Amino acid sequence: MEWLAFTDEMNTIVPDGAVLERLGTGYKFLEGPVWDDTNHCLYFSDIPADTIYRWSAAGGFSVFRSPSLNANGLTLDGQGRLLACEHSGRKLSRGEADGTVTALASHYGGKRLNSPNDVVVHADGSIYFTDPPYGLNNVSEEKELLFQGVYRYNPETEGLRLLADDFDKPNGLAFSPDKRKLYVDDTGRDHVRVFDVTGAGDLVNGSIFAEIDPDAGRGGLDGMKTDLQGRLYVTGHGGVWIISPSGEKIGVIKTPEIAANLAWGEDGQTLFVTASTSLYKVRLNVLGMLAGRQA
Repeated sequence: MEWLAFTDEMNTIVPDGAVLERLGTGYKFLEGPVWDDTNHCLYFSDIPADTIYRWSAAGGFSVFRSPSLNANGLTLDGQGRLLACEHSGRKLSRGEADGTVTALASHYGGKRLNSPNDVVVHADGSIYFTDPPYGLNNVSEEKELLFQGVYRYNPETEGLRLLADDFDKPNGLAFSPDKRKLYVDDTGRDHVRVFDVTGAGDLVNGSIFAEIDPDAGRGGLDGMKTDLQGRLYVTGHGGVWIISPSGEKIGVIKTPEIAANLAWGEDGQTLFVTASTSLYKVRLNVLGMLAGRQA
């Protein structure tokens, strides 16, 4: 496996002899991985194939949901239910225990959402998601909102609140371990922004956290996750960028295909990466934040 170190810390994160293992290939465009610790499996999306897949070490690959309404970002809520950002469905949805799918948020201010992209859950159960227009076939005709928003959905009240509307292309997002900060990358501007999360769940004091040179490699800023030490892992521009809690670039895990998203799983030290046509994993020397264990 190839990686680029900007600081010595990179060599403590990546073990000697680390291998980026390709688990499967032949897909159209993979996204949205999330680890289900209860069922010991990974869910991930193939957006053009309109399918959510499942992988486990014991069972290999299988179809979990098809059609998926071109689902992109996935995560789990506190009850272990699968949340999905549906591109063609233009909504945030939740899979129920009986296999049905519930629409949670599809409109804002009476207008259809663009195409929800990625999603995270706060310790209080509220759901944060981004809404760029990537899933629209004809943006000029289908787009109803004048902005690309970051939203908070409250499952208890079923209320949807717009938190930010000044992004060009809001994409991946991740909480800091203490849930006091939310990171959101802007694919259109090649930077990551950071916000303070208030007690009411609003985003304040937004600022640019890190900028990535678009010439650093193929792809654009996309999915992101944090580890338990607060380091940020961002896909795009050549692989997986690792950034310290202070915004210092630590290094890049290079990927042979354009990396779109990532998720911690298995023992908590395994990082799964969805990269174009393939699913990869690598075991690191750090512990990551698992979805569904966010309290």
